[in-house]
Amino acid sequence: MRTEGDTWDINTSVGSTALFVAAARALAARGPDPLAVDPLAEVFVRAAGPEWADLLDGKAAEHPLLDPDFGLPFQTFQAARTKYFDDYFAAAVAAGVRQIVILAAGLDARAYRLPWPDGTVVYELDRPQVLEFKRQTLAAHGDEPRADRREVPVDLREDWPKALREQGFDSAAPTAWLAEGLLPYLPATAVDQLFAAVDRTSAPGSRIAIEELDPLPDQAHTALLEDPDSAPHSWIDWAHLIYNEQRSDAVEWFAAHDWYATGITLSDYLDSVGHRIEPTSDTPLSLPTLARLTTAVRP
Repeated sequence: MRTEGDTWDINTSVGSTALFVAAARALAARGPDPLAVDPLAEVFVRAAGPEWADLLDGKAAEHPLLDPDFGLPFQTFQAARTKYFDDYFAAAVAAGVRQIVILAAGLDARAYRLPWPDGTVVYELDRPQVLEFKRQTLAAHGDEPRADRREVPVDLREDWPKALREQGFDSAAPTAWLAEGLLPYLPATAVDQLFAAVDRTSAPGSRIAIEELDPLPDQAHTALLEDPDSAPHSWIDWAHLIYNEQRSDAVEWFAAHDWYATGITLSDYLDSVGHRIEPTSDTPLSLPTLARLTTAVRP
């Protein structure tokens, strides 16, 4: 279970979820007509250890990411949100934004793989061990950032705006923020604080993209915590890491603070890109019904 002030690296606790997500992205890219291709996801997964490499090499048939009821929909989910946020950044730079902030960056490799215009600065916020693993892994693979990438080693429960400014962040310049795969790991009060910090720090023309996840139904969450046979182990491990609380609706929050905000459910987004996930069981843990993708722009 999460505790206040808990810590992690890339192989433990919240950090390990970044590897799980990278593995899902790597596997999804191998399918027919992939929604998104992140070639660096496989680099991270193989660097994490032989058990992860075995998954990619077809030597881990029982891995939850290969389970038809859980793993295959999860792969599609990761590919969908990757495409949505890649497109979001493409729109941001087309509008002239050259300052990017990725909150809880994990193994996000967009600084290395997207075609950033000259003068773009990408700030990545995360725990130092996670940022170090990313930097060293990609350097060993011969990859270099395609923008001015600046690491901001900080826990988002700390004074991260101060740490961001210390790395050169310009609060007078428009910013494209990203909060992908982050909110479930924060208490509801911390989410409001995060939104407020973004609002205070954003110049006109700034924007933010957010992945939201509704709380699990109480009965389902309790089952995951107390019954090890109620779902795949990955769901159970994840249930111990999240704060299963009702958080502020991002569209409503930002609209109330004079941003133009729109959102789309994951199910509707998948329909719009022709990759609908058909439910294979009656589990209440269907990601397409829980997840929403939101973008807000400050005029």
